[in-house]
Amino acid sequence: MSDEAPISAPEGPSTGLMFQVPPDATDPQPRLGLRSRIRAWFARHHRKLWWLHSLYALMLGAFVVTFAQKGLVYVRWVTLFLVAMWGIIVLVFRIAGSGREQRLETQRDKVRFLLMTYVLKNLFQGMLFFLLPFYWKTATAGAGNWWFVVVLAASAILAALDVIFDRVLMRWRLAASIYFGIALFACLNLAIPALLRIPAVWALSLAAIAASVGFFTLHFPLRDFRSPKLLIILLLSTVSAWGVAFAGRRAIPPVPLVVAHAAVGPEILPDGRLALEVTTLHTDWVKEMIAVTDVQTLADSGEAFVHVWRHSDAIVWRLTPTRTAMGGDRVRLQSMLRTEQLPADRVGAWSVDIETTSGQLVGRHTFTVIE
Repeated sequence: MSDEAPISAPEGPSTGLMFQVPPDATDPQPRLGLRSRIRAWFARHHRKLWWLHSLYALMLGAFVVTFAQKGLVYVRWVTLFLVAMWGIIVLVFRIAGSGREQRLETQRDKVRFLLMTYVLKNLFQGMLFFLLPFYWKTATAGAGNWWFVVVLAASAILAALDVIFDRVLMRWRLAASIYFGIALFACLNLAIPALLRIPAVWALSLAAIAASVGFFTLHFPLRDFRSPKLLIILLLSTVSAWGVAFAGRRAIPPVPLVVAHAAVGPEILPDGRLALEVTTLHTDWVKEMIAVTDVQTLADSGEAFVHVWRHSDAIVWRLTPTRTAMGGDRVRLQSMLRTEQLPADRVGAWSVDIETTSGQLVGRHTFTVIE
């Protein structure tokens, strides 16, 4: 064995594998071009940017909610949103596929998918946030029709959450169909009575039928409906949808009907107003009870109403109120409980429900009788 020192590698680069040395750490790194740096920045922050966009979408939705206070002037535009949304959803699943079979292989496919879903999100956001205040004003707190407002609000928020909308709703055809069906039903339930001036229960039925048809058209191309078997299935599903909607009509707010004012008192003035509007009164004052309720129809469809008088949640009387047109699509409803119609025990919580003759709850006024 030799005591000679090992041979050191020559300075500078070498072509021999045995004598290669790592580059000097002090050498400057190669500079990226502007395009590459922009791509790298977006790659690092794209999630934050999507959530920031979602926050912007929610703020835009809040603006649309205030914009909707103008009334039903813009309902016809909302119905056009429905047609556009249906067409885009059909294109998304025809082009990209559904579920695990969804094809987004090339950069072009991904960009096209993102553009379609971006337009779709904006349409859903605009429509759902526009509908929300109408259902909010019509739904009755503590009643069974409040749940629909919660579903509608959740649907509007989902339209503003880009990650969930793109990766869940627009990936699975069934999820997108259910989501679109809810939006379609909610929109037509408002638009049909406003545009055609028909009673709320008829609008509810037509909206349910349209939602069923819309659901099927997202799963089958139009040419498949030439099949008698598919037509029978569609017919049965449509009839079932109508039946479920009609049976659950009390759980759906009857937009566009809104209780503008409601009051109860013991005496009425010649012009139809109450001399006293009470929320609490002594039982000795309960001789005759008069309910006066103003309903803003927003579209006068000739809707008929009833007053349901309740004491401790038990129905005392169902009365057909006298109806007076007040102008501006507002009607005044008046009913009276006479002394002989009042229960012997009058103490406790009372309410007057304003319902359509089909049983949909428009609003409720409460008052209390004390000893």
